[in-house]
Amino acid sequence: PGLGEGDARARTGRDDGLTMGLEATAPELVWDVRAELGEGPVWDADRACVWFVDIKGRKLHRHDPATGRNDSWDTPDQTGFALPADDGSLICGVKGGLHRFDPDDGRFALVVPVEADRPGNRLNDGFVDPEGGLWFGSMDDAEEARSGALYRWFGGVLERHDDDHGITNGPALSPDGRTLYHHDTADRTIFAYDHEAGRLSNRRPLAVPRKGYPDGPAVDADGTLWIGLFHGGGVARFDPDGTERETLAFPVPTVTKVAFGGGDLRTVYATTAWKGLDAAARAAQPTAGGLFRFRVETPGLAPNRIRL
Repeated sequence: PGLGEGDARARTGRDDGLTMGLEATAPELVWDVRAELGEGPVWDADRACVWFVDIKGRKLHRHDPATGRNDSWDTPDQTGFALPADDGSLICGVKGGLHRFDPDDGRFALVVPVEADRPGNRLNDGFVDPEGGLWFGSMDDAEEARSGALYRWFGGVLERHDDDHGITNGPALSPDGRTLYHHDTADRTIFAYDHEAGRLSNRRPLAVPRKGYPDGPAVDADGTLWIGLFHGGGVARFDPDGTERETLAFPVPTVTKVAFGGGDLRTVYATTAWKGLDAAARAAQPTAGGLFRFRVETPGLAPNRIRL
């Protein structure tokens, strides 16, 4: 089939532009933003744009695929995610607390402190569930202590749902909402939990990637997990039972997160990073830190907005 929006032909000789067995086009660089630690792409359906952050660069970025316009704002501190809310603002996971960002005036305002008792931590990656609850994780900024935790913020209440993580990434929900996936990147482990009405139980290891470290995930309409591979050079797909399928290769070593977007939710946006690369590696892979996209056959799940 013709893929339309964002089509980047894979170098496979196939007329449909899809890579063999993966049902995805080759990754296409859409913004050479050179983020030190790009993270958290999310599709904003109301504005038809992609938001993402550079954690170490302390930047919030917005890409408009229709016009090609790119905008950036400085953040108050390291920021792990920026997710749309139902009032048109974004809730951002800034080190030390959740902040509300107003795209109209570019201002950040603290909403609720997070982990005042863990000053060495920062926030890292987030997700909005169908009820409008914000799930997010924390981690030791030095990447040494197992001080990371998993939280849900809903109805003005902040709850800690899991603890003792090295580097949190995700979470993401299965299409039926009954399984929540969350990673400890430091342990190279994808975990699954039973989920019901914002409550978690039965934490269990689901999979360890064959290559690299599991980073930010997204789930498609069939329930397949698409996972960025930190130092794994691509995006891997996993069945709900943890079986690893294929990896879509990228021209950079570190893919930090993927998100389904576009009008048909078949354009996948991926953030990358140059963090950890020496000068020679950066010269050899100059697009590390860029925002990429590729097209897929199966659409993703519609993103939710935070309910304030």
